[in-house]
Amino acid sequence: MNLPKISSLYGRIFAIFWLTMLLVVFAILAASQLDPRQLHDIPTGPLKLMQESGQDITQKYQNANSALRSIRQINQSNDDHSKFNYYFTDIDGNWLNSSNGFRQKALNNFITLADKSELPQQRLYGKVMIAGPIPVIIAKQKLHMYFSIRWHQPPFILQLLDRPFQLLLAVMLTSTPLLLWLAWALSKPAMRLEKAAQKVARGELEVDPELEKGPNEFKQAGASFNQMVLSINNKISEQQRLLSDISHELRSPLTRLRMANALAIRKQGGSAELTRIDTEAERLEKMINELLELSRRQIDAHQIRQHLPASELWSDVIDDGQFEAEQQGKTLHCNPIPNGYLTGNPNLLTSAVENVIRNAIRYSLHGIWVNFSQRNNMITITIEDDGEGVEEHELDAIFRPFYRVSAARDRDSGGAGLGLAITQNAIVHHNGTIKARRSQHGGLAVDIKLPTSV
Repeated sequence: MNLPKISSLYGRIFAIFWLTMLLVVFAILAASQLDPRQLHDIPTGPLKLMQESGQDITQKYQNANSALRSIRQINQSNDDHSKFNYYFTDIDGNWLNSSNGFRQKALNNFITLADKSELPQQRLYGKVMIAGPIPVIIAKQKLHMYFSIRWHQPPFILQLLDRPFQLLLAVMLTSTPLLLWLAWALSKPAMRLEKAAQKVARGELEVDPELEKGPNEFKQAGASFNQMVLSINNKISEQQRLLSDISHELRSPLTRLRMANALAIRKQGGSAELTRIDTEAERLEKMINELLELSRRQIDAHQIRQHLPASELWSDVIDDGQFEAEQQGKTLHCNPIPNGYLTGNPNLLTSAVENVIRNAIRYSLHGIWVNFSQRNNMITITIEDDGEGVEEHELDAIFRPFYRVSAARDRDSGGAGLGLAITQNAIVHHNGTIKARRSQHGGLAVDIKLPTSV
């Protein structure tokens, strides 16, 4: 079995787990070593102070006549402001001056653990720290001197050891940076992949080199994602070449047909049959052009994308629409365009709204109403007219390619039924929606919703 590499996601999780476990073990071992209730060497500063005190006592009392009398003098001279209390034993560990109660028990326990004068040590008993032994000479006898001092503030580590919940909390806080780093290592490439998927959903088929960074698993997923984007782009390019070939193959025989029909009219004179042939050929040519335009826009929707304000996209469309409506004796009403920004193909966004407005102008009787509104990062465009409208059961069908409504609205238009299909295609490619309904003015109302960008 091969060990996991740290560059892989599995390896990082494995490493973080064991680092956290080692951190916990280290914290527990360190806590036990720092526990003052265990026997430890005396720090340099206090040890030096104790040794100096032992030297002073030796110098002063080494030639005294009685050890016990000297010890009583030492205790009497030890005023209330002294840091230490002094206790003495002989070489065999017998106390020459003793204490009562808990401190005596602590002293008895300490001398059984620390009886080497060449290695003084200390240990905490409750709130009393006992240290020693320090060698002294009193009345020409070699004695061991011990010190006790009141321990007023237990260290933080001691509080942790006495409260397991706090110790666990401290370990968790210490390991949090490692776990946060692991969460970041997991979430960052995942968020990059999510953003790239959202861009593809919006029609932005672009390779993102950032996807191929991070743990090996995400590198592989990012490389596969970029390869998928390249494959889609290649398929679209192939489709574009195929449509170009189809366009050439369809236009050539259609052009020859119309030329032959024109020659027949010139030689034989006009007839209802030849006129009908020319009319149908013209309609077929227009249908082919619109079909190719729909396919071309589907291909180009992801290639040209800009970040533009809504007013720049549609202000000219509104001006042109008002002019065109005036020429037909109609009125186009429009409120101010909001200041939101949109990201996408400006030609598609412009032509989508323009197509609906021109249809409204064409089929209206007197007026056209265009209303812009912006709310919750969405721009809504509502275009209404006061024409004859569309039947309820046909409102969804009018966006299908080649669909022709039965009402007078489309009876004499001569179109191929691709205008609204092209519009819907452009809106959907920009992550928007388009719906038709009956207008409050009696005609058709089309609602377009598009997401804004920062």
